[in-house]
Amino acid sequence: MNPYDQAHALARALRESDEYREYMRLKETAYDDSTNKALLDEYKKLQFRLQAKMAAGESMPQDDMQRLTQIGALLQFNPDVSAYLMAEFRFQRMLSDIFKILADVAGVDLDMLAQS
Repeated sequence: MNPYDQAHALARALRESDEYREYMRLKETAYDDSTNKALLDEYKKLQFRLQAKMAAGESMPQDDMQRLTQIGALLQFNPDVSAYLMAEFRFQRMLSDIFKILADVAGVDLDMLAQS
């Protein structure tokens, strides 16, 4: 059994999953509106910046944190965007679960990484 072939089979299974299909359908709907797209793009940039700062043991500037909170509040009240973000969360959780399975096989302790 070739691990690369299995990885490609897993990728196909992910693309065919209900979680992925729903995520992509809702993403298209959410990003169809230019205002939603601009807000989502900025929100995701700020989220990434926050995660990078946290991984480096730094804190995010207060202005950025405030902006992230404000955009998040705006997005929460848009049903298309809110549904998309929830679908994205569900799909990412599935990916995280799969990564944990693979990490367990490789002997990588993900809990230890999260505590840093």
